[in-house]
Amino acid sequence: MTKAKSYRDDPSIPAFDDSRPVAVMDGRCAPCCRGAPLIAWAARRQDIAICPSDTTLGAALLRHHDMDPDDPESWLYLEDGVAHEGLDALIRVGALVGGPGRMLSILWLLPRGLRDWLYRRIARNRYLFGRADICALPDDNLRRRLIG
Repeated sequence: MTKAKSYRDDPSIPAFDDSRPVAVMDGRCAPCCRGAPLIAWAARRQDIAICPSDTTLGAALLRHHDMDPDDPESWLYLEDGVAHEGLDALIRVGALVGGPGRMLSILWLLPRGLRDWLYRRIARNRYLFGRADICALPDDNLRRRLIG
């Protein structure tokens, strides 16, 4: 889902550089923690900031877009001031980073209801894949992209 609700004038959002796209994701689930370095590696031409949802900035951005920072379904991608959520956000990030990420584009063929259902199933069961800490990852390219 795409939302045009601007966060730029919201005083509850801490100041941050939004001149580059921002992915707000769970910093504790294994799929997100494994995906973040892939985004950092694959997006060499595109400087995508990565913001864990449990940071002050991440939580404020999610709340601004009517999402719960503690809800496993909360995955947000901001580009040019426009917010994209859930699987739609992941598909956009995949297209932007290119390479294997472009394979996610095939999911656009699914009806929105089916995409949303699929994303909810994966998100609600994300800890079945394990837990990790996005900030503990030793990748310098990833550390450079972390904000929040």
